[in-house]
Amino acid sequence: MTQVDPRQLRVIAPNFKRRLSGVTATVVRLVPVQSQDIAIAATGPVIPDHVPQIALRQLITLPRRGPDGPRVWHARRNLEMIGGLALKYLLGKRLKLVFTSASQRKQSGLTRWLIRRMDAVVATSERTASYLEHPAQVIMHGIDTQDYAPATDRAALRKTLGLPEGLLIGCYGRIRAQKGTDAFVDALIPVLQAHPDAYALVMGRATDQHRSFEQSLKDRVAAQGLGARVLFLLEVPVEKMADWYRVLDLYVAPQRWEGFGLTPIEAMACAVPVVATRVGAFEALVVEGRTGTLVDPDDIPALSRAVMAALDDPDTLGAWSANSRPHIIENFSIAREAAELVALYRRLLAAD
Repeated sequence: MTQVDPRQLRVIAPNFKRRLSGVTATVVRLVPVQSQDIAIAATGPVIPDHVPQIALRQLITLPRRGPDGPRVWHARRNLEMIGGLALKYLLGKRLKLVFTSASQRKQSGLTRWLIRRMDAVVATSERTASYLEHPAQVIMHGIDTQDYAPATDRAALRKTLGLPEGLLIGCYGRIRAQKGTDAFVDALIPVLQAHPDAYALVMGRATDQHRSFEQSLKDRVAAQGLGARVLFLLEVPVEKMADWYRVLDLYVAPQRWEGFGLTPIEAMACAVPVVATRVGAFEALVVEGRTGTLVDPDDIPALSRAVMAALDDPDTLGAWSANSRPHIIENFSIAREAAELVALYRRLLAAD
C-alpha cells in the first residue's frame, strides 16, 4: 500500500464510495499521475494499493495547516463536499475546497448550497458548466494512453480471455436502463442475425434493484436464439479493463443519460471506434465520421443501423480505428487533465 505522510500533503482527494463507479475510476487514475507534481493522496474506505493514500481516520489528526498553509480538498460528490466543510469548520482544518461536477441536470437545493461554499468549481464539459449556477473552469477527463493502448496480438489476447473469434462489439458499465444496456441488446439483435460471425459483449454489475432488469435482457436474448452470442460478463477491476477494450472491433455507448462518460475515450485509445448517443460529453469525444458516429439517445433503430453500417463497411471501420488513438493522445491524455488540475490547486494555494 502506498501510504503518504499526512503532514506533507498539499492536496487530498476523497473517494467515499465503496463500489466501483466513474468517480472512483477518475480518482484511481488521476492521483498517481498528479502525485508526480504535487503532494496529493486519496482517502476513502476502498482505495487500491498502488494509489498514494491516507486512512480516513488520519483526517481527524491531520495537522490543521499544510506544509505551506492551507491544503486543497478536491470533492466529487455531495458527501465529500460535506466532509470537507466539516473538516474546515468543525475541526478547524485550513482547506481550500474544490468540487468537480459532471452532472448535466439541475442540481438539488442541497447541491447548490454546497457548491456556493466551494473555493473553486470544475466542470467536466461545457454542457455540464451550463447547468451550474456557479462559475466553473472546464477541465475534461483524460486517460492513461500507455495503459489503454492497442493489443500487440489481439487474437492471442482473445484466446487468453476465453473469447471467440469474429466481430466483437462491446458495451461496458453498470447494467441499468439509464446506461442503455437494453438499447444495446435490442439494437444488436438484428445486427447479430445479419452477421453470424459477430458477438456482443455486455460487461458490468447489476445492483440488487437492477437484477430483474438484467435477467429480462438475458431472457430476451435467449428468446431470439442468441444466448451463445450475447455474452454477459462479470465486472473486472479497473486495472484489467484495458484488455477488454483491446479485443473489440467496435464499442457502443448507448446511454440515455450520462455525466461525462469515459468509456468512449478508453475504447478509442485502444484503437476501437465508437458508436455513441448524444449525451454527456460524447459529442466532444467522438469525432463524427472520423472516429465513429453518433445517434440520438433512445433511438434504438438508429443505433442498430449505425452499428450495422459500420460492420458492413470494413474500410470505414478500419479508418475509424486508425484515427481513434491519435485523436485521444492529442486531446484526452490523463497527463493533460492532471496538469490542468494541479495548476488550479497551485493557484488556490498561492492565493491564500
